[in-house]
Amino acid sequence: MFVRHTQFTSTRIAQILKAGEAAIRAIPPAFPLEATVAVNPFLGQTGEDLATASARLARVAGTPLTQDRQTLAAAIESGCITDEDLAGALAASPALAKPASVAALKKLAQAECEQPVALPTLAELAAEATGIDWPAVIEKSVGLWASGFFDQGQALWSPEPGARAFSAWRSWASRDLTPEIAGLKGFCEHVSTSPDTTERTILQAADNLGISDKAAETVFHRLLMDLGGWAQHGRWLLWQAELEGGTDGTLADLLAIRLIWEEALLTRFPEVQKRWQAIVTRHEQQIAATPDQIVNAILQEASERAFQRSLVQKLKPGKERQQRAAIQAAFCIDVRSEIYRRALENQSPTIETLGFAGFFGLPVAHQGRGSDVIENHLPVLLKPALTSTSHGSKDAEDKTRIGARAVRALGRFRQAAVSSFAFVEAAGPLYGWKLMRDAMGLGDSSKQDQTAPRLAPGLDATVKVETAAAVLRAMGLTKDLAPLVLLVGHTAQTCNNPHDSAYHCGACGGYSGEVSARLLADLLNDPETRAGLAEHDIEVPADTVFLAGLHNTTTDELTLFEQKSAVGKEDLAQLRVWLEHAGADVRAERALKLPNASARTIPARALNWAEIRPEWGLADCAAFVAAPRQVTSAADLEGRAFLHSYDWQNDEGFKTLELILTAPVVVASWISLQYYGSSVAPDIFGGGNKLIHNVVGGIGVVEGNGGRLRPGLPWQAVHDGEHLAHTPLRLTVLIEAPTEAIQSVLTRHPEVRALFDHGWLHLFALKEGCVSARYLAGGSWCPDMATERAA
Repeated sequence: MFVRHTQFTSTRIAQILKAGEAAIRAIPPAFPLEATVAVNPFLGQTGEDLATASARLARVAGTPLTQDRQTLAAAIESGCITDEDLAGALAASPALAKPASVAALKKLAQAECEQPVALPTLAELAAEATGIDWPAVIEKSVGLWASGFFDQGQALWSPEPGARAFSAWRSWASRDLTPEIAGLKGFCEHVSTSPDTTERTILQAADNLGISDKAAETVFHRLLMDLGGWAQHGRWLLWQAELEGGTDGTLADLLAIRLIWEEALLTRFPEVQKRWQAIVTRHEQQIAATPDQIVNAILQEASERAFQRSLVQKLKPGKERQQRAAIQAAFCIDVRSEIYRRALENQSPTIETLGFAGFFGLPVAHQGRGSDVIENHLPVLLKPALTSTSHGSKDAEDKTRIGARAVRALGRFRQAAVSSFAFVEAAGPLYGWKLMRDAMGLGDSSKQDQTAPRLAPGLDATVKVETAAAVLRAMGLTKDLAPLVLLVGHTAQTCNNPHDSAYHCGACGGYSGEVSARLLADLLNDPETRAGLAEHDIEVPADTVFLAGLHNTTTDELTLFEQKSAVGKEDLAQLRVWLEHAGADVRAERALKLPNASARTIPARALNWAEIRPEWGLADCAAFVAAPRQVTSAADLEGRAFLHSYDWQNDEGFKTLELILTAPVVVASWISLQYYGSSVAPDIFGGGNKLIHNVVGGIGVVEGNGGRLRPGLPWQAVHDGEHLAHTPLRLTVLIEAPTEAIQSVLTRHPEVRALFDHGWLHLFALKEGCVSARYLAGGSWCPDMATERAA
């Protein structure tokens, strides 16, 4: 972040630094590979509607923000998008210059659409003038430096560890002759004589480049977007620092670095000065959507209304259970759980399932066996309040750490420039056998940590009871509990996959849900906890046992973590049969969508190191439903809905409703919009081609041997090779609760309300399982599925 120096007092200085701050806030964070968390790539544009955001990102990135117009036109032609959908979308559009009628809109849908092109950087202008690909030179040079500077233990050497990014780069770049060899003479001297602080560098470059106050914000945004994932990593560093109450200046440093390149190119090639000033003038213009962008945004809205229409037709309110269930199984709200929940409930009418965020309300910082790494098993929007470990005895821990250090040492030996050849000579035959086994899907499956996690000692009875009561109340488990309550976290098993953490539990910070499920089961089975729950008006029968489980979403096997003498052998045997049959049903359903898959071969995909699509993850997610299970129990939602159990009539003060809207809904929107962004704008927000990925710095991937860090999802995660496997739709949120209660929460949380007001999410209220109202921008509600413009 910028630190204002006392001598910087003019209006000009204040405006330039303000523009830099705005450009930084327009960049989304990208989390490192060890705990990949889905992020809304439009986080900096949530204050704008889709058409305006399209105009902004067209200027700074040259990317579309909606589905391909031909695809939408085909959906209109086939009848998937109806005239009713188009009329509703047209009425909902805030644009003044929108088509006058549905007929006019349909005609425009068939017309050719102008493709967005970013305003050129000075490097691009210099490339046209000289025939030298300066953007590629910059990408390669910055990428080479950044991969070492930001390294988290992968590299054997890192430039100036501990230094601030800008000073480390100046030291490195002043000695790097690569730009001069490419034709940028005097670059090293230019870097050496540049100001030694970020702020002064940005101010000087802005003056030397003739960047006006009005143009500065989108000029800076353009340059940061040019850095790809490196800028997003810098934004993540700021995100993490602010979470702890601090700040971080890395992204400002990267902006200064990119400006020095522009400044040096203008100095070396002054013939581009006139064209550059024309570009600056275009940056000064106010962001405004073009007619094409307005039409595309309306058509995108219409496609989402078509989905909403089909969704609400599936919701058929079921009957409430009249007798006590034999088993209640609580799953994560993850869309992959929807398929398993359906399959499990089909095994017996005595089985009831629930949906709740996969960290099960325990904001835990966990330290695994033999590890010094602290894992935050909770949504990234929250801070941990509890700690846990899976540590064994001191001797066992020491042995595990020694083994881990040996593995790391062997890995570094294998990577080193000279010793890597010795590794091949010594281990080649044995390693070749391992590769053959993995290629044939015969490798050992990854095993979960069998050392049970436990909360840090010192929690008194009051804290235990209050924690348990809060979780049970949020889950709706305050009475009528079954004899067996299964708490199911989820994980995903893949091989040779840099993005494997993206398949794990987003509610657990990109880690497995095992820790959270096992900790909660232990807490709820604790006699000290159970003894105090009645005081919180929570009825847990004496015969109720909580059992932890883990759903492997790649193989659809469900592991149980048994409590000693807690569950009868016959009951446990019956449960295992039901789980086995449910898993088989899920595999059969999922195989229909996975390329070259069958129910029999799905488990092998988890073991195959060459498999680029081990599963579809959360692809095609489109809806979030917070309601009693009977609202969705009769519906086949095709693994496209996040399902959160919620009964507003048992929600005192609507505290759970507030929690749902401010945490699970926001996290689900991040997931949805990451898949959306990786589908409609893969060059900017996607992870690129898995086949040529190389892990860099332990934080992300590049394509080939260097260059830009690639954020977002790999193309193979959203595309099946012929068509998109994810339909880009903004998330539809349906909540069974009074509109007054929902509105009250949104009023208290304007940052959440902005997502609905500007159309990044759709919101419906349900009543007895049927849509009762649609939320309209500005805080009003339309009493049915249609849209009426708010006054």
